Amino acid sequence: MSKIAFIYPGQGAQKAGMGKDFYENSESARAVFDKASEILGLDMKALCFEENDKLDLTEYTQAALVTTCLAMTKVVREKGIHPDVTAGLSLGEYCAIAQAGGMSEEDAIRTVRKRGILMQNTVPAGEGAMAAVLGMEAEAIENVISGIEGVTIANYNCPGQIVITGVTAKVEEASEKLKEAGAKRVVMLNVSGPFHSPLLKSAGEELLKELESVEIHKLEIPYVTNVTAEYVQDETKIKELLGQQVSSSVRWEQSIRKMIEEGVDTFIEIGPGKTLAGFMRKISRDVAMYNIGTWEDVEKTAEALK
Repeated sequence: MSKIAFIYPGQGAQKAGMGKDFYENSESARAVFDKASEILGLDMKALCFEENDKLDLTEYTQAALVTTCLAMTKVVREKGIHPDVTAGLSLGEYCAIAQAGGMSEEDAIRTVRKRGILMQNTVPAGEGAMAAVLGMEAEAIENVISGIEGVTIANYNCPGQIVITGVTAKVEEASEKLKEAGAKRVVMLNVSGPFHSPLLKSAGEELLKELESVEIHKLEIPYVTNVTAEYVQDETKIKELLGQQVSSSVRWEQSIRKMIEEGVDTFIEIGPGKTLAGFMRKISRDVAMYNIGTWEDVEKTAEALK
């Protein structure tokens, strides 16, 4: 009997047209988009389905992506596919918590809208940056940046791909030193802030205040948190972890390895793009990996899992 994990992508996976085929073909998916539009006062169809300038702005991206992933998951579950555990990269953790039963879909959508605004506005534009370090081990990167104040690791994505974050000038300095130390490439990322950096600690504190009014439910299944890469089974820890998550490293590779260690042999990435599948190829090829980003993908995955 397969042990299944639903995994959800983070910011950067969004693209115009995402979820449109689900909206057109599924009443339950349509209800998720319509409810998101209603509670946020945004035209979620225009934001997700049409080419526009807002989709890549953090304050809109986060709500759009979570709405899309939750709508897609409705259809996946209707096909009889259910997870034993969930996880999400950064923003995707809200989908993971909702699917684990810890938070309503409406609260997940409402909270990430506020999270996006806080993350976008905490550090003035241009003062923070992020860069992807390719072809270098995490320990070697940590050694190089340990001597540069204001730079930390944002994401442990997979072997050979680590993201650093922090003050723009310091990230640029670290990039040069990492190349000198043997990194194949260091690529500055097109992001609006130094996400998952201590610079966003105040955003996490503000988010905790927003979370005070969110009702947390008993978890039906565990989820894996980015903060520690451990299973969360106690719902009383959810709010604190979400507050910390904004400014702490995303331990994605460690999270995947933890799930494999716990017997997960089937991973289903739900959302646009195939970012997490790409990471998985570098973490482990010993597990089954499926992507659900289109209506056709649901049928193919359901057939494969029979």
